[in-house]
Amino acid sequence: MLVMIQNDSEVPPGIFGDFLREERIPFSLVHPCAGDPLPLPAEVTAAIVLGGAMGVHDTEKHPFLETVKAFIGGCVAAGRPYLGICLGGQLLADVFGAPVTSGADGEKGTFPVDLTVEGERDPLFAGIPRRFITFQWHDDTFAVPTGGVLLASSAVCLRQAFRVGDRAWGLQFHPEVNREIVGAWARWSGDTAPDAESFLAAFAAAETEYRAASRLMLGNFLVAAGMKRAR
Repeated sequence: MLVMIQNDSEVPPGIFGDFLREERIPFSLVHPCAGDPLPLPAEVTAAIVLGGAMGVHDTEKHPFLETVKAFIGGCVAAGRPYLGICLGGQLLADVFGAPVTSGADGEKGTFPVDLTVEGERDPLFAGIPRRFITFQWHDDTFAVPTGGVLLASSAVCLRQAFRVGDRAWGLQFHPEVNREIVGAWARWSGDTAPDAESFLAAFAAAETEYRAASRLMLGNFLVAAGMKRAR
């Protein structure tokens, strides 16, 4: 069973959930922020950990994050394919001892990301152009853990994706959002609310390309997890 961990009630699976249902891939959505118990890593086929407004170091306010970190470490130790998105990628970096810095290299909006040479060869990005469009909504940034491989960068944030081992990936960007999520996030605060329509227009203009890259990325992850046949 594929398990998706939702850390924040306002950061849902978005189009990832849509794609999984379209392809009839069963998955379980777990909400540790609401008190849901996490499964044992040995009991899952693969895991996707979503983002959240909280930071990696906010464990006093959000103690469930410690449980999520333990789950992530257990998944990697058990060889279960893992995909961490934004906070989920930062948690993976933290679990493996890499610094996660608050208030650094922040990005908000629809922007291009460039694959590194290693990223072009990585199975998660198979079939995806060297430069692709995705969505950013983060104020923090991770370093790549020792022994990890940098897979993607952007002009503002040099560490957009990395891999630890063979099948554990951390992303800084968001491949799972839809227009509803973009609009909701843009209206979260007074800093971004005045530009909500601009955020939505930029996303809508790139949505076809965005969705194509996101679908490929999720499909590649499912292939790595043995839940889908390679095309």
